[in-house]
Amino acid sequence: MTDTRASVTIGPNDVLRFVLELFAFVSLGIWGFVAWPLPWPGVLIGLGAPALAILAWALFRSPRAVFTLDPFGKAVVEIAVFGAAALAWWDLGQPVVAGVFAVVATVSGVISGRKELA
Repeated sequence: MTDTRASVTIGPNDVLRFVLELFAFVSLGIWGFVAWPLPWPGVLIGLGAPALAILAWALFRSPRAVFTLDPFGKAVVEIAVFGAAALAWWDLGQPVVAGVFAVVATVSGVISGRKELA
C-alpha cells in the first residue's frame, strides 16, 4: 500500500488559506457575541454562526470533504463563508479589517482556483 499523502506539498498559499479559514470562523463568533444582545440571541448566534460555517466548510470545501464538488461549487461555499466574515467585520464598524480580509481572501482564492483548474 502506498501513502498518497506523502506526495502532497503544502505551499505558502495553502498556509495562508488555512489562516484565513480560522480567521473567518473566529470573526463570525466575535460578530455573534458583540453584535447581538447577550445572553440571547448573542450566545446562540456567537456559537451557531461559526459552527454553521465550519460545517459547510467540512462538508463541501475541505480537502477531505464529505461531498465532492466541482471547483465552481467549492468557490461558492468559500465565497459564502469568507463573504460572511467580511460582512461581519463591516457590521462591527471595522471597514478596514473587512476590506483587507476580503482582498487577501480573494487573491488567495484566485491563486488556489487557478491551481485547482490547471
